[in-house]
Amino acid sequence: MRPSPTRRTVLTATAAGAAALTATGTAEAAPTSADRPPATAQRPTRELRALLREIDAVRIEATVRRLVSFGTRHTLSVQDDPDRGIGAARDWLLAELTSCAEASGGRMTVELQSYVQEPAPRIPTPTKITNVVATLRGSVTPERVYVVSGHYDSRVTDVMDAMSDAPGADDDASGVAVVLELARVMAKRRPASTIVFAAVAGEEQGLFGSAYLAQQLKAAGTDVQGMFTNDIVGSATADDGTRDPYTIRLFTEGVPSSETPEQAALRRSVGGENDSATRQLARFVRDVADNDATGMLVRVIYRRDRYLRGGDHIPFLERGYPAARFTEPAEDFAHQHQNVRVDDTGKQYGDLPEFCDFPFTARVAKANAAALWTLAQAPGTPKNPRIITSNLTNSTSLTWARGPEPDLAGYEVVWRETTSPEWTHVLPVGDATTHEVDLSKDNVFFGVRAVNRSGLRSPVAFPSPQS
Repeated sequence: MRPSPTRRTVLTATAAGAAALTATGTAEAAPTSADRPPATAQRPTRELRALLREIDAVRIEATVRRLVSFGTRHTLSVQDDPDRGIGAARDWLLAELTSCAEASGGRMTVELQSYVQEPAPRIPTPTKITNVVATLRGSVTPERVYVVSGHYDSRVTDVMDAMSDAPGADDDASGVAVVLELARVMAKRRPASTIVFAAVAGEEQGLFGSAYLAQQLKAAGTDVQGMFTNDIVGSATADDGTRDPYTIRLFTEGVPSSETPEQAALRRSVGGENDSATRQLARFVRDVADNDATGMLVRVIYRRDRYLRGGDHIPFLERGYPAARFTEPAEDFAHQHQNVRVDDTGKQYGDLPEFCDFPFTARVAKANAAALWTLAQAPGTPKNPRIITSNLTNSTSLTWARGPEPDLAGYEVVWRETTSPEWTHVLPVGDATTHEVDLSKDNVFFGVRAVNRSGLRSPVAFPSPQS
């Protein structure tokens, strides 16, 4: 076990940094993700690398083109036509996920999750909204759940136009294709925890399908420890033609959407605006998915979503679940929320499959797979982490609850300067539920993560004060 840092070692390092700044006028820049991974990074296991090799850009393209073939998938479009409209897309998705489930040996179940949405600003009459949901039950800790989604409804310029062709290739057949490909490659494997693969409806009309899914999970008391939505993940080309085919954005909120006034007051008193459960989930994604196995750079964005816009992770955030959104690096707005047309200059508009980059979407699927599979195989995020504040002291005492995993090996305490976005130090503390560090809680941020016997680590849990 490595010794804990002491106040002396930290003060010495801080003083050395200040001296270097005084002497040169500039401090040596800390290595970024381009130079080296974070201190908490986890290398892909052989099992994960084998899984990632099975993700197939050709299958992803076929899924996108099949969804486009239904003409429109508008939430208000026809539901009983076998060839056109959202009902035809729903039935095809059900058949595809059912086919995936056949390889699971009974571990994966598939259902249509339906309800009638009463009139709302973009729903003029009572409308049936149906999610297509596949659940791959965990073999060790099935009560712990991770969710991945994409929305299969589509739209054109007028959000109420349910008749015009709305191909929705990038927005969001691409995200649904990621979900289906993950379901296909994971169905024949045995995750320790449960993974839910969801193609949700009603997103363009107001996030209705995902809100229903999140509410059903909340009402059942489900322990959802992470949720990812993939929305607009089909292209690496921006509106000016520039390309960034090896970057995916991950939008992650700081101050929780579900925060109570009491929690807000506590956060203001101790900090932690950058340490929500969702920000810890984002750091975990960087730790496990930003590497040569996925071929992707995960660009974490400190925002809940794009500017004044929203996606299917938000209903999960509102119910207190950690959730984040994958989106391509720079959008081309001529190919989303547009009627299919060619203007007077010859410019093509419309969300058509010819503007998608399927190898890019396959790499997005790999980033998702690395995060989901590692989450499902690693221990769960530690529960009830606390910093003891009953005594005034310049050391820090931490406590947490021991997890239920049978292969749990122990825990690690992590810490970083309050101005650092990434955890910079990792301290193995063994199979314990308390640890004292000879550093002041006033000067740094602490966290705790679990480790299993295979060496897989959980996301970090950020502690609350306990008097």
